[in-house]
Amino acid sequence: MSLFLPKLACKKDIDEVIKGVAEKVVVLRFGRDDDLVCLRLDEILSKTAHDLSNMASIYIVDVDKAPIYTRYFDISYIPSTVFFFNGQHMKVDYGSPDHTKFVGSFKTKQDFMDLIEVIYRGAMRGKMIVQSPIDPQNIPKYDLLYHGI
Repeated sequence: MSLFLPKLACKKDIDEVIKGVAEKVVVLRFGRDDDLVCLRLDEILSKTAHDLSNMASIYIVDVDKAPIYTRYFDISYIPSTVFFFNGQHMKVDYGSPDHTKFVGSFKTKQDFMDLIEVIYRGAMRGKMIVQSPIDPQNIPKYDLLYHGI
């Protein structure tokens, strides 16, 4: 399904999108095209892209082609979804220790749409972190991995 979403192939492309998209939430899905969970998430993203086009721009990033951002955002699990607004990294409190990214696939299209709306409205009010509207039962659980500690 990621055929319908634009792909960013290198750090330069990612930087241009993050800095260049104004007044919209930039959604970066980090993952691989051959991963089943990534494909499930891509289906949700592509089905909602048109409905959210006034609030968000959605892009696909292959973790193997953008190792700098993969390390920077500590992408240990795929898919991981990161959000920006006007060049600023938007954080979301999902009730987990990591507010920098959403790990896993959204359960429903509505969960994703609700999250984008909350991020957009919060960002328009100047907030850098927002509370997730997603039911905690629909948020995948995982343990943070700390390497070299």
